[in-house]
Amino acid sequence: MKVEWMKHDDNWQDIKNATMTTVGKSTGKYPDSAWKIRLIRAEHSPIRKLTFSWRWVDLPSWVSVHMVRHKIGIEHFVKTQRSDRTGVDRAQLPQGAPVNHECFANAQALITISRKRLCSCASPETRKAWELVRDEVRKIEPELAHCMVKECVYRGFCPEMFGCGYDKTEQFQEDVKRYRSDELE
Repeated sequence: MKVEWMKHDDNWQDIKNATMTTVGKSTGKYPDSAWKIRLIRAEHSPIRKLTFSWRWVDLPSWVSVHMVRHKIGIEHFVKTQRSDRTGVDRAQLPQGAPVNHECFANAQALITISRKRLCSCASPETRKAWELVRDEVRKIEPELAHCMVKECVYRGFCPEMFGCGYDKTEQFQEDVKRYRSDELE
């Protein structure tokens, strides 16, 4: 399994302009890193103007099913397994059959998906697939990757009925402190 990054446009000036519009002010200068982190962490609506496209290649079908459960702010395009299109009896394909899975998503969706798919309660394979996306985001939008955290770090506590215990560790406290910082690590 691998990720192919397809598209991302740096439109932070558009995002800043939209933000200023929402508060009744004129446009401002290009935002610095701390401003980006504060806006992303606040999850104000202009962050939805920040969009990304990628493709997982040879993603296990069952992991793809985990990903397509996410609906808001993301579109999925998954290779068909229909017998009439592939010539292979779909009923005979294993759940681990590889598929190509392409996505188009906004920054809000990436934050929301990260909360569930980076959690230790997610399957290791699904977590790995999402970590590949976050790693690519970090290369081009480090402030957004900074805010793509698991649910317990996002909330400051674990809401799972049967958590993994990570929220009881020193590393958890460090991760929460880092997430709440306006500076990149």
